[in-house]
Amino acid sequence: MFDRYETGEQAILVHINFTQDGEWEDLSECEMLVSSAGVNTLRVVTGSRKTPLPKYYVGEGKAQEIADAVRAEEAEIVIFNHSLSPAQERNLEQLCQCRVIDRTGLILDIFAQRARTHEGKLQVELAQLRHISTRLIRGWTHLERQKGGIGLRGPGETQLETDRRLLRDRIKTILRRLDKVSKQREQGRRARNRAEIPTISLVGYTNAGKSTLFNRITDAGVYVADQLFATLDPTLRKIDVADVGTAILADTVGFIRHLPHDLVAAFKATLKETQEATLLLHVVDASDERFRENMDAVHLVLDEIDAGDVPRLIVMNKIDCLDGAEPRIERDEDGLPRCVWVSAMEGIGIDLLFQALTERLSGTMIKHTLRLPPENAGRYRSTFYQLGCILREEYESDGCLMVDIRLPLADWSRLQKRESNLLDDFIVA
Repeated sequence: MFDRYETGEQAILVHINFTQDGEWEDLSECEMLVSSAGVNTLRVVTGSRKTPLPKYYVGEGKAQEIADAVRAEEAEIVIFNHSLSPAQERNLEQLCQCRVIDRTGLILDIFAQRARTHEGKLQVELAQLRHISTRLIRGWTHLERQKGGIGLRGPGETQLETDRRLLRDRIKTILRRLDKVSKQREQGRRARNRAEIPTISLVGYTNAGKSTLFNRITDAGVYVADQLFATLDPTLRKIDVADVGTAILADTVGFIRHLPHDLVAAFKATLKETQEATLLLHVVDASDERFRENMDAVHLVLDEIDAGDVPRLIVMNKIDCLDGAEPRIERDEDGLPRCVWVSAMEGIGIDLLFQALTERLSGTMIKHTLRLPPENAGRYRSTFYQLGCILREEYESDGCLMVDIRLPLADWSRLQKRESNLLDDFIVA
């Protein structure tokens, strides 16, 4: 077996166009992924097929062309812009005599580079171990055979069996640690739910500008770069929304077409923030020609993580890159904001975004005009001021207090319950 390279800085990129629907990938996106991983592309090998072949994924002739390109360019790694089976990877590695990885392995490598927090590193390691566990065969052929005799008796298992056992043990350990992280996050969510603080989660295709928008709104200083998966570790910050109060804004990892299932499973604790959000801000790169396909890819991932039913507000970002695009709010048939056009980089349209957030999050707000008798006016007036819900107040000649209030429906229900529904008698409008 050939020696495996620890890193692959010089790569041959392979991209095959398939005539079957749903089997294609974007070459330019793959080149951005390779660049984000810090790899230099020496040559791009392209081709067309109807369906992939079991042995090499590509045909025999194309596989030999890839091997010749590796030798000619002295490449260290071959990167396929597709998902390969373990057998296909093994066969291609034997032919090319260098390491071969697929799209999933490339994304996992980028995630491993980006992870900064303890939780993020655990999630990436879990996804990597699950991916590697199916690709152990023939990695230790020189230790494969069990032997007997003096000095050769061992534990009774092959190196492959030992590796699998160690992988299973490590996966169990990581799952226990992530379960503890998940419980801690759940406690935070329960506390926010008790305080009835709305949560807004930023979602969208990778490199759509989520972190730039997050920094523009919160001044959080989150790392921003013009590359895929610049953000990996989630960040939560408080923001103030007019007529709503405090809300929590969460910046999450970007999605991509055919996001590896191992990653979705590993980031379950993080993606829970998206599942249980009050509102999703779907950030879209409006300057991308294929933004509609990217939106569909995000919708598929949201459905996969059971967040497809969460209310969402579309944010068309990067309008500064479009000719004649103006900041505006698009509304649905009910008059609610459906889409906001902004530029997070230039700060254009951010006021419209907050206006849309106010309208979308204040749906549970109620407004009443009360006529409070003199014997109750002082006590209720103090309560309303504590809740910060008084819009206008005026005393009448008979000592009664006319007060306009606006507050969340939950606060009104609690107040009603505490006062045994006595407030209903004072409602004028």
